[in-house]
Amino acid sequence: MTKNSAVALTILVLAAATMPALSIGQEYVPDKDAVAELHGKKEFSPYVGRQYPTRVFWGETHLHTAVSVDAGTMCRVGQEDAYRFARGEEITTTHGLRAKLSRPLDWIVISDHSEMYGLMPQLLAGDPDILATEQGKRWYDMLMTGDRNQIFAAAMEIVASLQKPDPPFASEGVVRNAWREYTALADKYNEPGRFTALIGWEWTSQGGFNLHRNVIFRGDSTVANQTVPYSQFDSQNPEDLWRFLANFREKTGGQIMAIPHNGNLSNGRMFTVETFDGQPLDKELAQLRASIEFLVETTQIKGDSEAHPFLSPDDEFADYETWDKANLDGTEVKTNDMFRWEYSREALKTGLMLDKRLGVNPYKFGMIGSTDAHTAMTAVEEENFFGKHSGVEPEPHRWEHIVIESPKDPNLTVYGWQQAASGYAGVWAKENTREAIFDAMKRKEVYATTGPRMLVRFFGGWEFEASDAQSRMPGGIGYEKGVPMGGDLRRGSAGEAPSFLVAAMKDPFSGNLDRLQIIKGWMDESGELHEKVYDVAWSGDRQPGANGKLPAVGNTVDVANATWSNSIGSPELIAVWEDPDFDPEESAFYYARVIEIPTPRWTAYEAKRFGVDMPDEVPMTTQERAYTSPIWYTP
Repeated sequence: MTKNSAVALTILVLAAATMPALSIGQEYVPDKDAVAELHGKKEFSPYVGRQYPTRVFWGETHLHTAVSVDAGTMCRVGQEDAYRFARGEEITTTHGLRAKLSRPLDWIVISDHSEMYGLMPQLLAGDPDILATEQGKRWYDMLMTGDRNQIFAAAMEIVASLQKPDPPFASEGVVRNAWREYTALADKYNEPGRFTALIGWEWTSQGGFNLHRNVIFRGDSTVANQTVPYSQFDSQNPEDLWRFLANFREKTGGQIMAIPHNGNLSNGRMFTVETFDGQPLDKELAQLRASIEFLVETTQIKGDSEAHPFLSPDDEFADYETWDKANLDGTEVKTNDMFRWEYSREALKTGLMLDKRLGVNPYKFGMIGSTDAHTAMTAVEEENFFGKHSGVEPEPHRWEHIVIESPKDPNLTVYGWQQAASGYAGVWAKENTREAIFDAMKRKEVYATTGPRMLVRFFGGWEFEASDAQSRMPGGIGYEKGVPMGGDLRRGSAGEAPSFLVAAMKDPFSGNLDRLQIIKGWMDESGELHEKVYDVAWSGDRQPGANGKLPAVGNTVDVANATWSNSIGSPELIAVWEDPDFDPEESAFYYARVIEIPTPRWTAYEAKRFGVDMPDEVPMTTQERAYTSPIWYTP
């Protein structure tokens, strides 16, 4: 008899000793009371009765297809292929390339522009009513030439037409029909438990100040078809959009939300303390905004809007994929006084001030990422980046093509290499359904990433202990002892400071983790606003220097070969952190930021593929990251 056979025999004998004697063919029925007494509890499995969200579902709220009037000038990929691509299928791009995601998404919102919704497919199909107009015939001829310069010129003319008070064509019937075709398609591709197709559109406030919103429904087409997309031809004032959505909610009982774009191109108008018309913000309007806008798009292709180095000079990670030259169309130069009203961290601080002043916080939002791609493809992986629009697909010189050309100043021009391959939204939900995804977004249990699908947990409470960071199930402890991202802390016992449990696990397709940080913002007794970045966990044996700063993690990127080594960093980090500067009389918020080690940027992959030498100003590495929704403390 071998050693292993002896062990197996011993186990069998021990097992038999604990079981009643059975005759051949007799079914074994365990004595439940005996089992319960043996284990001292009624259930053995630690997962029984677990009610909290245990999975992150990956998706995005901001994708355009050929149905959008601007995308449709260059993109020929429609909504159905956009769904297929998001679900992980291969599709053919506008210019004939084959494309596929590394991994399918779990959910998506195709948010085509509400302005002249569905017009472009009708124009490109040669609709006789449109071609009967001088302008329609002109645009059609330019778009059909196949000449890139002519197509770009037509695109600029069509986009410029959106800045006029009335649409260039009578489009009410077109919009209604195209909207219903879309909602039916969303219902077709919505498979509860497998893939969620949330219904939505983008409302666009023109004029270059990027006050756009993505509007999202919780329900199906029977709910969404009770309206048509509200557009800038109805109003360019976001306050009118909120009123329209609130009225829809009241009349139909349907649930709906609006998500502001990244604010970095609004030139100081996205998160102000004034109304659209420049009047002081009042409580009623602040309440209305808070009831409609639960989230903010903090990162996307047109740059990152978490923080700005001018606002956060002590934060060495604040200057990430920064777009800060001008507004959306390059018609107004950016000035430093505008930044305060554009970036998510600063808006969260402004919200504390408004809460004190008005009794309501209109900027109590969670943070997500999305792409704003006008290619019908959610392709923002660094090695699989198809860019902002279909006018320039991957080819040797797309990095130097112009994305935004300023009519006033050549120095304000934005080039292709300045596009960010970003971002996605991670949603902690109980299941992959419209209702569960929408509800998670509404309660702000979501986070943004710049592309990688790292797992991030963030909880706040008053009872977390250092030993909690040793748990392999931080979610269980987090929900038991505190509130998740998006939640509110109440006052603890006298002398207590809040503690936070933060955990992150790397994306297996991406870089190891450099560090976990907690960003705190607060308002002191005099009304002054403050912020501080705390390193709470990091890889390796680094120690903060005399200035309190943690040394850089290092860099293993081989730019020439567009690769890197995960020989530095950690696959996971977890920590319990207690606020050392807590004052129970001061309002505050806290959110976590996860930083990866350096990895190749999309420009490095492009240079390698096409054998291109790029100028020194083109960044070739990146440190991808995630931003959780905050947890708030209100005295």
